[in-house]
Amino acid sequence: MSFTYGAYTACLQDRSLGEALDVLKRIGLSGAEVNAGGFIPSPHIPVDAVIGSKAAREEYLGVFDEHGIKLTGLNTSGNPVSPLPNESILHAQDLRKAIKAAGALGVRDVVAMSGTPGTDPSAKYPTWIVNPWNGIDQEILDYQWTVVVPFFKEIDALARDNDVNVNLELHPRNLVFNVPSFERLIEETGATNIKVNLDPSHLFWQQAEPIEAAKRLGAYVGHVHAKDTRLFPGVAYRGVLDTDFGHVPADVPGQTPVAAGYYVTAWPQDPAWRFVAFGLGHDTDYWAEFLRTLQAINPDLIVNIEHEDAEYGNVEGLELSAGNLLAAAAKVG
Repeated sequence: MSFTYGAYTACLQDRSLGEALDVLKRIGLSGAEVNAGGFIPSPHIPVDAVIGSKAAREEYLGVFDEHGIKLTGLNTSGNPVSPLPNESILHAQDLRKAIKAAGALGVRDVVAMSGTPGTDPSAKYPTWIVNPWNGIDQEILDYQWTVVVPFFKEIDALARDNDVNVNLELHPRNLVFNVPSFERLIEETGATNIKVNLDPSHLFWQQAEPIEAAKRLGAYVGHVHAKDTRLFPGVAYRGVLDTDFGHVPADVPGQTPVAAGYYVTAWPQDPAWRFVAFGLGHDTDYWAEFLRTLQAINPDLIVNIEHEDAEYGNVEGLELSAGNLLAAAAKVG
C-alpha cells in the first residue's frame, strides 16, 4: 500500500510550522495538511506569499524537506455560500486562494465544505434543511441549490486550471453532507475536479457506514481524514439530531471561531455522540477493512488524522490516533 499517512496540523496551531512537523515525524507520520483559511486561522502557511513569489514557495517547501514531512493538502473548511457577508466573502476568497496556492506548490488536494445558503435571497442566516418532508422546506432547498451549483462550477473551473482537486467534507450543516447530495452536486455541475474528503466520523454521526459510502463513491474519494466517532448512552433519548447545545461567553479564552464574532458552542453534558481519537470508536480490524476498501479504489490516497477529541491533549490525541492508524495499516500490509 502506498498511502501517505499524516495529520492535519490545525490542532498544533500554538506551535511553529517546524515544531508541528517535528511532532508528526516523531509519532511516525510522513505527511501534513495545513489550514489555509475558512473557519480557523492559518498560521502554518503564508498564503499570499506562496501565491505571489517563487522564492517564498521554495522557502516554504524547504521547511517540509528539512523536517522530513511531505505537504499533502491545504484545508479551507468554511461556509463560502453563507448569506452572512462576514462569512461567505472571506471563506470564498480563502478557498480561491487555497486553490491557487496549492497549484503553485504542486499540492494535489484542497479540503473544503460546500457551505450552507440561507432560505431565500433576503435571508440573513444560513439554514440547514435536513428532512424536507414539508413543501416549504423543499422550496428552500431548491433555492439553495441555485446558489451552490454556480459557485461550484466556478470553483471546479479554477481547480481544473490549477491542476488541483477540491475535496468536500460530507459534514452535517452543509448542503452537501452525504453521498446522495454529493452525487447531485456532480450531476448538476458536471464537475471534474470536485471530489470527497472522506471523513468517516461525519458519516458515523449520521448513522451512515463509511465503508459502504466509499464503495459507492469509488473514484470520487479524493482525500481521507482519519477521525472516529463514538455513540454515548444519551443517544437513546436524544437521537443523533440534537439541538441541546449552549452559548459560550465571548470572553472565554481558547474558543474556536467559525465566522467573525461567532464561535463553536458548548456541548450537552450527556451527549448522544462525540468525535473521539482515531480508534476509540471502532477497533483496528474495522479500520483495516476501511483501508483495504480505499486501497482498492486508489492506492495513492492521502490519509490525514484530524484530532478533535477534547478528552485528550493535542499531542496526546495525535499520538494515540497515529498508533491506531498505523496498527490498522500494518494489518493491511
